[in-house]
Amino acid sequence: MTLTSFNPIPHYTVSSGDLPRVAVLATGGTIAGSAPDATRTAGYQAGALGVQDLLAAVPALGSVAHIHAEQVAQIDSKDMSVALWQKLAARVNALLSQPDVAGAVITHGTDTLEETAYYLHLTVNSRKPVVLTAAMRPATALSADGPLNLLNAVRVATDPISAGRGVMVAINNQIHCARDVIKTSTYKVDAFQSPEIGVLGWVQDERVAFQRAPLQYHTVESEFVGLSGELPAVEVVSSYAGVSRIAVDALVEAGVQGIVVAGTGNGSLHALLQQALAEAVQRGVTVVRSARVGSGHVMRNGAAPDDQYGFVSAGNLHPFKARVLLMLALQAGVPSERMQSVFDEY
Repeated sequence: MTLTSFNPIPHYTVSSGDLPRVAVLATGGTIAGSAPDATRTAGYQAGALGVQDLLAAVPALGSVAHIHAEQVAQIDSKDMSVALWQKLAARVNALLSQPDVAGAVITHGTDTLEETAYYLHLTVNSRKPVVLTAAMRPATALSADGPLNLLNAVRVATDPISAGRGVMVAINNQIHCARDVIKTSTYKVDAFQSPEIGVLGWVQDERVAFQRAPLQYHTVESEFVGLSGELPAVEVVSSYAGVSRIAVDALVEAGVQGIVVAGTGNGSLHALLQQALAEAVQRGVTVVRSARVGSGHVMRNGAAPDDQYGFVSAGNLHPFKARVLLMLALQAGVPSERMQSVFDEY
């Protein structure tokens, strides 16, 4: 079977038919950014370059894979939308269902990469590798990091040992699990880390190596594969010194179906905020308690009486990833009595 056409653009190919075929889907971001001069690493235009420019900057790809390229979007990832998540998932699933496609690589901005990666981790229906990559410096910068990240992502996507590991992020020579990775710096090239759990593996030159595999459900094991339609409204609030209940009350009145709260410490909540969230649960809103700390896990019934108030613990999920899982769980109709199990299993 040959690849179907989708938003056709000039695409990069290689002469050898023996190489694996990889789909590269571009969405914009810093990796496709352009600045007025090579010394600028801030104040650039994200997503200015097309996928053909990204591929042309990495001629070594010609010895790694046969590339089919598509420009799915051309945005700054701060403007990522749920609709684009769904479009990406549908396109990745369609491409990976074709026998001659070995894997998929998605170029993405760094700001929301971890959210997109986790959404795909839960909605891609294939064991074939899906690898997101990005850059902290625009393509026009001195020592731009995007070209090597792209090359390494394609190498990971073509390696048979990458299969069955869910959606991954290949950046700065490291391979991260979509569930665990977060952006930890506004400017460092090694901005992406997997706190507590650690990286899945690494990629350097022609070598791809893994040290572990994800244990939580993902991709073909996920009950959220194949969902369609609009995702329920879920918002994120935070607990902090002097917090009021204004945001929670406004969200409940606006009709949100879920609220993720980024608590202090072990997900602890200011008494005023805790009361507002408990009342939200009474009105049918699902409340997930996470932590704003950046690492560690939120112990159920540890820093708040979850059983008493009907809260769900996010475990070690970052607040914004907890939002992704909650949206999908609500869309799938997961009942409240099973919601904690879902957060434990995914």
